[in-house]
Amino acid sequence: MEQFQRLIDIMAKLRAPGGCPWDREQTHESIKPYLIEETYELVDAIDNKDDAGMREELGDLLLQVVFHADMARERGAFDIGDVADAISAKMISRHPHVFSGAKFDTPEAVLQQWTDRKKEEGKFRESALDGVPGHLPSLLRAHRLQSRAARVGFDWKEVDDVMKKLDEELREFRQAMERKDKAAIEEELGDVFFSLVNISRFLRVNAEEALRKTIGKFVTRFRFIERRAAASGRQLADMTLEDMDALWDEAKAAEEMKSEERKEVVQ
Repeated sequence: MEQFQRLIDIMAKLRAPGGCPWDREQTHESIKPYLIEETYELVDAIDNKDDAGMREELGDLLLQVVFHADMARERGAFDIGDVADAISAKMISRHPHVFSGAKFDTPEAVLQQWTDRKKEEGKFRESALDGVPGHLPSLLRAHRLQSRAARVGFDWKEVDDVMKKLDEELREFRQAMERKDKAAIEEELGDVFFSLVNISRFLRVNAEEALRKTIGKFVTRFRFIERRAAASGRQLADMTLEDMDALWDEAKAAEEMKSEERKEVVQ
């Protein structure tokens, strides 16, 4: 596409002698934080159903891909064309049911053949857990690792079994708290989180997404409290917890009303 080639040319000019001093001094390592930041900004735009924001953030993320590829081109390692060729070949190889006449009837069967293909490609050298990035957010990484283990049969049979495990971990957590054993508290709390992720996986809920949405809800309601307090000339520090709880309930009621209104519009 002409537009994509233009972006590639712009990046090359920024990195060339006489280009932008900031862009020229960057390395793969120095711009890693921007790659992560732009990804989360795109996720926010998706959550907000903001098409204009998605368009902008997709562009920012695409720029990061082009940036890394251009630095690799300068080193003689690969270029953006090689990146596109590699992902195209991978998609064709891992979708034989689309490109080669193979037949898979369920999403689970598709995922299994995807895993099989990765094994053939040497992606799993020593462990079924290989390939799950260490820098993923912890809840998401736990979900991915549990899914990998489940594919080779290391899994609970029913969600009730995982609920029992959660009850066990909560008991051990409470016991650690009673002992005031800080190291044990940390360990047992981690076990509780891990069990909750297992439950979310069984219920086909992404724990990372669920927590992100709850955080968003908390931020929205807390800001409501701040606005209402400011409108009445009060500071949060001077309010009682009961006062703030009452405003929290107002925020929750307002959200529920908006939700009902949206449902009526859809209907």
